[in-house]
Amino acid sequence: MYLVVFRSRKRAGYDAAAYAEHADAMEALAREQPGFLAVKTYTAADGETVTISEWATREAAKAWRCHPYHASVQGAGRKHHYAGYTMFTCLDPQVTHYQYDEDV
Repeated sequence: MYLVVFRSRKRAGYDAAAYAEHADAMEALAREQPGFLAVKTYTAADGETVTISEWATREAAKAWRCHPYHASVQGAGRKHHYAGYTMFTCLDPQVTHYQYDEDV
């Protein structure tokens, strides 16, 4: 498994509707890519967003990063929407699961 964590802040006055349209299109396209496993986005009270995407392999995540339409939307994000962002990646993360069971 390969994880990508994308933390971002939008610019003051950014076009939220255009951003949402891009984000929805990118999520739909990502779900179609080979090796895609999951994605979730969280928004903090201060406006920062964190998107966590899970990929089967590093190569699958890199192929997504280089997808032509995704690359063009990334450029639009830097030009029009983002005040800044940080991306973290992790190959073979340690994974621990817990599931509460009321019947036990």
